[in-house]
Amino acid sequence: MNSVVRISDSLEIPLSELRFRTSRSGGPGGQNVNKLETRVELLFDVARSPSLTEEQREMLLANLQTRIDSAGMLRVVAQEARSQWKNKQEAIEKFTTLLERALRPRKKRVATKPSASSRKKRSLSKTIRSRTKRSRGRVSSLEE
Repeated sequence: MNSVVRISDSLEIPLSELRFRTSRSGGPGGQNVNKLETRVELLFDVARSPSLTEEQREMLLANLQTRIDSAGMLRVVAQEARSQWKNKQEAIEKFTTLLERALRPRKKRVATKPSASSRKKRSLSKTIRSRTKRSRGRVSSLEE
Protein backbone atom coordinates (compact mmCIF):
# COMPACT_ATOMS: atom_id res chain seq x y z
CA MET A 1 0.00 0.00 0.00
CA ASN A 2 1.27 3.48 -0.88
CA SER A 3 2.25 5.87 1.88
CA VAL A 4 0.57 8.77 0.05
CA VAL A 5 -2.85 9.35 -1.48
CA ARG A 6 -2.49 10.98 -4.89
CA ILE A 7 -5.29 13.47 -5.59
CA SER A 8 -3.82 15.25 -8.63
CA ASP A 9 -0.45 16.05 -10.20
CA SER A 10 -0.03 18.93 -7.76
CA LEU A 11 -1.44 17.31 -4.61
CA GLU A 12 -0.43 14.23 -2.65
CA ILE A 13 -1.58 13.64 0.91
CA PRO A 14 0.48 11.37 3.18
CA LEU A 15 -1.46 8.58 4.90
CA SER A 16 -0.10 9.91 8.19
CA GLU A 17 -2.48 12.90 7.80
CA LEU A 18 -5.52 10.61 7.56
CA ARG A 19 -7.12 9.14 10.66
CA PHE A 20 -9.16 5.96 10.47
CA ARG A 21 -11.82 4.91 12.97
CA THR A 22 -13.62 1.60 12.87
CA SER A 23 -16.98 0.66 14.28
CA ARG A 24 -19.69 -1.92 13.84
CA SER A 25 -21.55 -1.59 10.58
CA GLY A 26 -25.33 -1.17 10.67
CA GLY A 27 -27.99 -3.01 8.73
CA PRO A 28 -28.51 -6.71 8.01
CA GLY A 29 -25.63 -9.16 8.03
CA GLY A 30 -25.97 -11.42 11.04
CA GLN A 31 -22.93 -12.33 13.11
CA ASN A 32 -20.46 -10.54 10.83
CA VAL A 33 -22.19 -7.20 11.49
CA ASN A 34 -22.79 -7.86 15.18
CA LYS A 35 -19.24 -8.93 16.09
CA LEU A 36 -16.76 -7.30 13.71
CA GLU A 37 -15.85 -3.64 13.30
CA THR A 38 -15.99 -3.42 9.51
CA ARG A 39 -17.30 0.13 9.12
CA VAL A 40 -14.43 2.55 8.40
CA GLU A 41 -14.55 6.29 8.96
CA LEU A 42 -11.78 8.36 7.34
CA LEU A 43 -11.04 11.72 9.01
CA PHE A 44 -8.96 14.45 7.35
CA ASP A 45 -8.13 17.78 8.97
CA VAL A 46 -8.68 20.24 6.11
CA ALA A 47 -8.12 23.28 8.33
CA ARG A 48 -4.65 22.23 9.55
CA SER A 49 -3.23 20.02 6.80
CA PRO A 50 0.34 21.00 5.81
CA SER A 51 -0.11 19.29 2.40
CA LEU A 52 -2.66 21.84 1.19
CA THR A 53 -1.87 25.28 -0.18
CA GLU A 54 -3.96 28.17 1.14
CA GLU A 55 -5.85 28.31 -2.18
CA GLN A 56 -6.63 24.57 -2.07
CA ARG A 57 -7.74 24.83 1.57
CA GLU A 58 -10.14 27.68 0.73
CA MET A 59 -11.57 25.75 -2.24
CA LEU A 60 -12.14 22.65 -0.11
CA LEU A 61 -13.73 24.59 2.74
CA ALA A 62 -16.05 26.35 0.27
CA ASN A 63 -16.97 23.36 -1.91
CA LEU A 64 -17.25 20.75 0.85
CA GLN A 65 -18.76 22.91 3.60
CA THR A 66 -21.67 20.50 4.13
CA ARG A 67 -19.24 17.61 4.74
CA ILE A 68 -16.77 19.47 6.97
CA ASP A 69 -17.55 19.86 10.68
CA SER A 70 -16.92 22.94 12.85
CA ALA A 71 -13.42 21.69 13.75
CA GLY A 72 -12.46 21.60 10.05
CA MET A 73 -12.53 17.80 9.79
CA LEU A 74 -13.70 16.09 6.60
CA ARG A 75 -15.40 12.75 7.31
CA VAL A 76 -15.82 9.95 4.76
CA VAL A 77 -17.58 6.70 5.73
CA ALA A 78 -17.47 3.31 3.99
CA GLN A 79 -19.44 0.31 5.24
CA GLU A 80 -20.64 -1.52 2.13
CA ALA A 81 -18.07 -4.32 2.14
CA ARG A 82 -17.90 -7.20 4.63
CA SER A 83 -14.22 -6.68 5.41
CA GLN A 84 -12.54 -3.77 7.15
CA TRP A 85 -9.69 -3.72 4.62
CA LYS A 86 -12.06 -3.34 1.63
CA ASN A 87 -13.97 -0.60 3.43
CA LYS A 88 -10.71 1.22 4.16
CA GLN A 89 -9.76 1.07 0.47
CA GLU A 90 -13.25 2.27 -0.46
CA ALA A 91 -13.04 5.18 2.01
CA ILE A 92 -9.69 6.26 0.52
CA GLU A 93 -11.17 6.03 -2.99
CA LYS A 94 -14.22 8.11 -1.97
CA PHE A 95 -11.90 10.64 -0.30
CA THR A 96 -9.75 10.93 -3.43
CA THR A 97 -12.77 11.43 -5.70
CA LEU A 98 -14.30 13.97 -3.33
CA LEU A 99 -11.14 16.09 -3.14
CA GLU A 100 -10.44 15.84 -6.86
CA ARG A 101 -13.95 17.10 -7.71
CA ALA A 102 -13.83 19.86 -5.09
CA LEU A 103 -10.48 21.15 -6.38
CA ARG A 104 -11.45 21.06 -10.06
CA PRO A 105 -11.86 24.64 -11.33
CA ARG A 106 -15.40 25.57 -12.33
CA LYS A 107 -16.04 26.45 -15.96
CA LYS A 108 -17.12 30.01 -16.52
CA ARG A 109 -20.58 30.38 -18.02
CA VAL A 110 -20.62 31.94 -21.47
CA ALA A 111 -23.43 34.47 -21.73
CA THR A 112 -25.67 33.98 -24.75
CA LYS A 113 -28.46 36.02 -26.27
CA PRO A 114 -31.80 34.59 -27.39
CA SER A 115 -32.06 34.08 -31.15
CA ALA A 116 -34.35 36.24 -33.27
CA SER A 117 -36.76 33.35 -33.85
CA SER A 118 -36.99 32.55 -30.12
CA ARG A 119 -37.69 36.24 -29.34
CA LYS A 120 -40.42 36.28 -32.00
CA LYS A 121 -41.91 33.02 -30.68
CA ARG A 122 -41.95 34.41 -27.12
CA SER A 123 -43.61 37.63 -28.27
CA LEU A 124 -46.27 35.67 -30.16
CA SER A 125 -47.04 33.46 -27.16
CA LYS A 126 -47.37 36.58 -24.98
CA THR A 127 -49.82 38.10 -27.48
CA ILE A 128 -51.91 34.92 -27.55
CA ARG A 129 -51.91 34.73 -23.76
CA SER A 130 -52.93 38.39 -23.56
CA ARG A 131 -55.90 37.79 -25.90
CA THR A 132 -56.99 34.76 -23.85
CA LYS A 133 -56.95 36.78 -20.65
CA ARG A 134 -58.69 39.77 -22.27
CA SER A 135 -61.51 37.51 -23.45
CA ARG A 136 -62.19 36.53 -19.83
CA GLY A 137 -63.19 40.09 -18.97
CA ARG A 138 -66.67 41.27 -17.95
CA VAL A 139 -69.52 41.03 -20.39
CA SER A 140 -70.52 44.44 -21.76
CA SER A 141 -73.79 46.08 -20.63
CA LEU A 142 -75.30 45.75 -24.15
CA GLU A 143 -76.09 42.07 -23.60
CA GLU A 144 -78.24 42.67 -20.47
